[in-house]
Amino acid sequence: MNPRAVWAIYKMEMARAFRTVLQSIVSPVISTSLYFVVFGSAIGSRITEIDGISYGAFIVPGLIMLSLLTQSISNASFAIYFPKFVGSIYELLSAPVSYLEIIIAYVGGAATKSIILGLIILGTASLFVPLTIEHPFWMLCFLVLTSVTFSLFGFIIGIWAKSFEQLQLVPLLIITPLTFLGGSFYSIDMLPGTWRTVTLFNPVLYLVSGFRWSFYGKSDVSIGISLGMTVVFLFVCIAIVAWIFRTGYRLRN
Repeated sequence: MNPRAVWAIYKMEMARAFRTVLQSIVSPVISTSLYFVVFGSAIGSRITEIDGISYGAFIVPGLIMLSLLTQSISNASFAIYFPKFVGSIYELLSAPVSYLEIIIAYVGGAATKSIILGLIILGTASLFVPLTIEHPFWMLCFLVLTSVTFSLFGFIIGIWAKSFEQLQLVPLLIITPLTFLGGSFYSIDMLPGTWRTVTLFNPVLYLVSGFRWSFYGKSDVSIGISLGMTVVFLFVCIAIVAWIFRTGYRLRN
């Protein structure tokens, strides 16, 4: 392990985030604020409480998770795709830097930016609604695990993508709809039996549910299952990344 190499790539990625503060930080925070205005005012006036939690407070974990998933994927996918696009990826692969160090640096940078964003959104949410965090340790665990997992997923997308359009394909057409349909703005107990069963096949449900439990001690599914699903997806992403570097998939051609 070469800490200097990891730190150099990591610092470069963090510097890029600070050069694009409007896109990286300000834009997601404004979007989240608009969600509070729209959903909190329009729907919150009709749905006062869910499971004894005010509707405005109930949607906070889902809004944070929505930003966390999309930003983790976008940060990591662009970070590895851009060197491919300009051709500097070959310099990186030929440098005395191991594949593990490359992954730690790029994924670590993307995950760090997502965690910072998640905490900023949490602070922004506290300006709109009163928040309580019953399990702060598990809240941070879910925050870190989700950021790392979906940064790895974004890393995979960045290697797979052949154009900037493909970078946006998965976040826009898959992740965002799954998050909206994964109990971010409602409890799945409010759904009819058939749709509730269908929703249980949505992997994002377990992330949102576990994260909401860390705030209020209430969730749609067992906290053990939520944590287990997150860890399983993490190891699946690790296995895919390992296969990519072992075979050179879309890296050497």
